Amino acid sequence: MNKTSRRDFIKRTSATAAACVAPFLVPSSVLGANAPSNRFNVGSIGVGNMGTNNLNGFLHKDQCRVVAICDVNASGYYKVGQFCGREPAIELVNKRYARQKRSGQYKGCDGYTDFREVIARDDIDIVCVTTPDHWHAIPVIMAARAGKHIYCEKPLSLTIAEGRAMADAVKRYGVTLQMGTMHRSQKLNRFACELVRNGRIGKLKRIVVVLGRHGLRRDVDNWQPTPVPKGFDYDMWLGPAPRVPYHKDRCFYTFRFGEDYSGGETTNTGAHCFDIAQWGNNTEYTGPVEIEDLGSEWPTDGLHTTVTKIDFRARYANGVELLTAHQGKRGFLATFEGTEGWVATSSRRIETYPESLKTSVIGPNEIHLYKSDDHKQDFLDCIKTRRDPITPVEVGHRSATICHLANIAMKLHRKLRWDPDKERFIGDDQANRMLSKPMRAPWHL
Repeated sequence: MNKTSRRDFIKRTSATAAACVAPFLVPSSVLGANAPSNRFNVGSIGVGNMGTNNLNGFLHKDQCRVVAICDVNASGYYKVGQFCGREPAIELVNKRYARQKRSGQYKGCDGYTDFREVIARDDIDIVCVTTPDHWHAIPVIMAARAGKHIYCEKPLSLTIAEGRAMADAVKRYGVTLQMGTMHRSQKLNRFACELVRNGRIGKLKRIVVVLGRHGLRRDVDNWQPTPVPKGFDYDMWLGPAPRVPYHKDRCFYTFRFGEDYSGGETTNTGAHCFDIAQWGNNTEYTGPVEIEDLGSEWPTDGLHTTVTKIDFRARYANGVELLTAHQGKRGFLATFEGTEGWVATSSRRIETYPESLKTSVIGPNEIHLYKSDDHKQDFLDCIKTRRDPITPVEVGHRSATICHLANIAMKLHRKLRWDPDKERFIGDDQANRMLSKPMRAPWHL
């Protein structure tokens, strides 16, 4: 020490410490379960409407740290209380974490317009994809290749071909994907499906789903192009979809009613309903073998192009019929009808016949379905344990497939036969051509 200056000593010991600290993870027994080494860094892709809800879900998980926000819209609101842009979302994140700081300040969340920059970050563990449906496949597949775990909003895909590519990529790269069909993590829906699976209503014969026109739907006839708002990257919003003039009702929530971006109410509410129907029918890894149009109606002109009256019937190999009805039990995800009773379920209430089924107890030796009371927490737990979450990618793909099958059958106004193993229509080239959609260059799967 006599021959070494204090400055040189500090410089040498600091360099040695830096080399040792880099690979060293402080155990949770020292800093707790939510220590930085145990924390998931999250990048949120899409923060409008449901994207804000998903963002808040991860923000309130202590084992998560939201570090990146990506949205093609810089700022602005389109509905009270719902963010529609990356700048308000970044502000939300920074304010949340600032409250946890002694200084009361935090500026650690970055903003992006291009989701590829988020996926390219080595420090991000999870990406939350809450984009319009036509922007699900490419980010999910890229994230899987990059080794990121994925929370993806429903429906999984815009087409059946995209869904298969997504499911295959998630499996190939060994990442965890949780679908945003959160109704599976509601105890009443789980209980209803357990009643059905354990034969409490006798032999299941039919599942009825009510799908109407969404309350936020607006028919836009005789529409005219309008200027693209400042701070909105419309070309990036379109992405793989065809290049068309801008109109506000093409984007934001009402993207759901344009065939280039979504599948109407069939894929919107239907993704939830058919997911529960598949669960109760024990067909969540397969699908129907026949589907037919029963008199659907479609718009003949206007900005929105998806089905306006949903009316179809599907049949499974086990003989169970899946039917949409306009006079059925509204407010329920699905009504299961059996030879000895029925059960109608939603996340908030359940009705049964006989009524005594409501207090029925599922015995220890009977079928007990996967239990989750928190959809996002289940996702985080499964990343650690490496098991499939309550709605894994294959289940999400199969539920979305029913939506797409229904739209194709209704579009063609005829009965179609489907092979759920090969995922092809039997003897119908026209229908098979509708399993995928072309993508605008330079985008591709």
